Amino acid sequence: MDFATTARPAGRAWHLGAPLAVAGLGAVLLAGCSVDVRDPAAPETPPGTPVLSTPTITPGHDAAAVAARDLPFAAGGTLAPGVPVGISDELKRAPGWKQVTEDVSGASQYAKADGCVVAARVSTGQGPLVRGDDRESTVALFQYLDATIQPSYLTTESLQWGGSVEEPGKSVEVLVLEPAAHGGKSTAVLARVFGTAGSSAYISVSCPDPGTLAAARKDVSRYLPLVPPSA
Repeated sequence: MDFATTARPAGRAWHLGAPLAVAGLGAVLLAGCSVDVRDPAAPETPPGTPVLSTPTITPGHDAAAVAARDLPFAAGGTLAPGVPVGISDELKRAPGWKQVTEDVSGASQYAKADGCVVAARVSTGQGPLVRGDDRESTVALFQYLDATIQPSYLTTESLQWGGSVEEPGKSVEVLVLEPAAHGGKSTAVLARVFGTAGSSAYISVSCPDPGTLAAARKDVSRYLPLVPPSA
């Protein structure tokens, strides 16, 4: 997939020498573009062949303990192998927001009365993106979407890790891309690849201006926590 945008280097002014290749990224994510990255060398299961179900319990894995701790990038290996992380849908209950689509191919979309739109998606089969740790893997996800994105364009932030609106959970690190305003819209894309879990989560936020974007991101942080695997 090739997209055209301009990315902001982390903590600096616009990188004027970078190719104009990041402006459409937020629009693509909002449109529901899949980021399922499957290994092309993996054999496909012939039709009619029985498929063994994935165990729902990982021996020796303490899911409750993992959910009770912060999950920085370096701690991604504490998750259960192959059990995907989820994303809450509580944004549909936040003031001014409504759900537009629900779990369509793993993606849900929300709209706010002020013109903001949020798309949230969980993808599985992310093994080909996995690098040394979850941070490197998340950089690989952004570069899979747009090869011109450099690590310096991305900043590290945190979302809520489990919990609820009333009782917030711990924190989970994500990478954030803030493309240049495109078509009058202000956009932010938040993503995390969970290498051990073999899944990824991303949330894109698009608003009419920087002020509404800042407010929408606060709502995302409060109402769209990433959900730790329960197995």
